[in-house]
Amino acid sequence: MEGLGGSLERAIMDVLWAEPEPLRVRELLTRLNEKQQKPLAYNTVQTVAERLARKSMLEKIPDGQAFRYGPTCTREDYVAEVMIDALTATTSDHGAVLTRFAEGVPSEDARRLLEVLRRRAADEPGS
Repeated sequence: MEGLGGSLERAIMDVLWAEPEPLRVRELLTRLNEKQQKPLAYNTVQTVAERLARKSMLEKIPDGQAFRYGPTCTREDYVAEVMIDALTATTSDHGAVLTRFAEGVPSEDARRLLEVLRRRAADEPGS
């Protein structure tokens, strides 16, 4: 269901979360290609890193003639943003999508989600 862009975004984020310092695209490409059967192109990795920077998921740090990229969000923030993007990108009935999602999550996660939703509803004006 997910295209190369989404899976490559996640792979880039995974590499950068594992690194103590931001990486140049060339360094990022090397680490990504260690895990790929088919090598990725430099331009592909650079394009996706730029897209993540525009989404404010990565910080773009000047480094001579190049840039270094480092994560600006946690893994949890990233996953939540992907989920929100998926929901808002659909033209389907959001209620039906949310129902299907809620029915598919494990019980412990459903309890946690319900707790958060109750807190949020209590904080809403007029509640």
